[in-house]
Amino acid sequence: MSDIPEHVGYILDGNRRWAKKHGLPTYEGHLAGYNSLHDVIEATSDAGVKYISFYTFSTQNWNRAEEEVRALMGLIRRVFKTDVKRFVKEGYKIKILGSRDDLPEDISTYLTEAEEKSINGTRATLAVCFNYGGQEEIVRAAKRLIDEKYSSDEVTLESFAQAIDSPEVPPCDLIVRTSGEQRLSDFMLWRSAYSEFIFLDKLWPEMTKEDVAEVLNEYTGRKRRFGG
Repeated sequence: MSDIPEHVGYILDGNRRWAKKHGLPTYEGHLAGYNSLHDVIEATSDAGVKYISFYTFSTQNWNRAEEEVRALMGLIRRVFKTDVKRFVKEGYKIKILGSRDDLPEDISTYLTEAEEKSINGTRATLAVCFNYGGQEEIVRAAKRLIDEKYSSDEVTLESFAQAIDSPEVPPCDLIVRTSGEQRLSDFMLWRSAYSEFIFLDKLWPEMTKEDVAEVLNEYTGRKRRFGG
């Protein structure tokens, strides 16, 4: 039997399909997905989970249609300019995982301010994976060790784990992906070595607090193995 996970990672998949299903523009799917996100975060933290990560925008998402990317950046600006205040008021700490290179200057500023304004949060840590790719995170960690002049003997699992983005965020105990797809899509590659996985057929905007309860209940019924 597993206890409540310390860290749950969510892959938010199915926003565009939800919009198409309802005959709406793609942007409305992303907006509906964001509206579901707060309920999922609240239910997950209320259950006792202390770290909640979610895949908001991957480095590959820049390859989507220009109109969609522009709309997504508009939603990101809204979230970090205004809605972050809500998360701070509710006691969350925000950490950003991903590259800040080549981001629009205002968005980069919003990300930094979100971390600074929420630094005293104790309810749960929200690890926002933005402009993020798991392989790129591993490469960044390697470059940090090189920059810090680590010798080959000094490169260990422990030292590498301290070089990844926001190393205080622990490995994922559980990763949940919606929309029926069953793959990681470059999410949390370092932190997912011994994660449990749950794949849901519903689209992300359809996620509810009740779904969170069912997911966590399934997790607690599993017997985790770590190769021993």
